[in-house]
Amino acid sequence: QVQLVESGGGLVQAGGSLRLSCVASGRYFSAYTVAWFRQAPGKDREFVVALTWDRVVIDDLESVKGRFTISRDNAKSTVYLQMNSLKPEDTAIYFCAARSRYASSSLSETDGKSYSYWGQGTQVTVSS
Repeated sequence: QVQLVESGGGLVQAGGSLRLSCVASGRYFSAYTVAWFRQAPGKDREFVVALTWDRVVIDDLESVKGRFTISRDNAKSTVYLQMNSLKPEDTAIYFCAARSRYASSSLSETDGKSYSYWGQGTQVTVSS
């Protein structure tokens, strides 16, 4: 069982930066693909970026490319999301998620249904 706890959210002005952290409990963190999703008020949950267990970055969300960077420190069982040049439309609750490399799934890393473990979320608010 893995528990995920996010931190680092807050209120920031447009153009500012934040770094989110997600600490995982449990063993074998290095064997997990980790991802960040977000959900804005009144909108569906949206995939942001993922980093596989073998360090492949999956960054399909065009609106954050070049601004958001995912990284991980397996020794600390932590995944980070560095967010630069923030915009008001980045305002959302940000969730981290994890899935084991050994969990069989035909779903893409961009599909939230493929993740077994979720954090409680951290609020990011960007003011204009």
